[in-house]
Amino acid sequence: MRLSLDARAQRLVRRLPRTTIYSALEILLLTVLAVQCARLVWAVVTPVGPLGDWRSDGGMTVLATPDSAYFESFDPFFRLEGGGAVVVTDLNLQLFGIREDRATGRGSAIIATPDGEQNSYLVGDEVMPGVILHAVDFDSITIERGGVRETVFLDQSSAPPVPSTAAAAPVIAPTATPSRTAPAQATTPQTVTPSQLARGTQISPRREGNRLTGIILQPTDDGSALASAGFQPGDVIVAIDGEPIQDMGQAATFATRMASGNAMVQVERGGETVSVRARVAQ
Repeated sequence: MRLSLDARAQRLVRRLPRTTIYSALEILLLTVLAVQCARLVWAVVTPVGPLGDWRSDGGMTVLATPDSAYFESFDPFFRLEGGGAVVVTDLNLQLFGIREDRATGRGSAIIATPDGEQNSYLVGDEVMPGVILHAVDFDSITIERGGVRETVFLDQSSAPPVPSTAAAAPVIAPTATPSRTAPAQATTPQTVTPSQLARGTQISPRREGNRLTGIILQPTDDGSALASAGFQPGDVIVAIDGEPIQDMGQAATFATRMASGNAMVQVERGGETVSVRARVAQ
């Protein structure tokens, strides 16, 4: 017996799409896309953390509390090489200025030898027979003597008297403006030699960024050497005979350059620039 359909049913059957391999793949891709969309909606509406319902392992070892004594014994900023103690030299050397060059690992320092003469030395130069400048730090230098490294620090013992001298500056500054000559020359007529001026003066650089703009004068004794030369504590030399101070080599030899006795020095004093005729004898 053969089943036959009427004409309307046959037309409906013919309208149905034919199943092929391409139509099966299309249905499969649509199913996968529907599943992924459902997972996305579920992830948005479900209030869980980024790791889901995460629980720590009960057998995990708890980290011990750090020992604070270790951190107290370790200084990450001012460490000594090898962790040894600082050996301060017993040589009669005075450190007056430092130029640290961290880019090249070198630098220079202004050092006064036992004979009172100040010079600028580069790293590797011989300061005295058997004494070599080994390294330059922020406020000290390291010298090597007989294979042993020793340290020389900047002499900052004269720093406390600065406020008292600064307080006296406003009284002296008005008299310096009209005459443009330091008043110490009139009250202290005697002269001083370059070596006496170098021994009695501590110099330090004044910088604006990476540029040297002058050298600051401070006494290392009672200030008689500075007063005899016509200077005052806290003076900033910006030029000698019209030549601006631009490097530490000029600063190291400032006393020798004024040995002619007629050197005209431009000094910043009390916020003003005055001209001082240095009283330095040859």
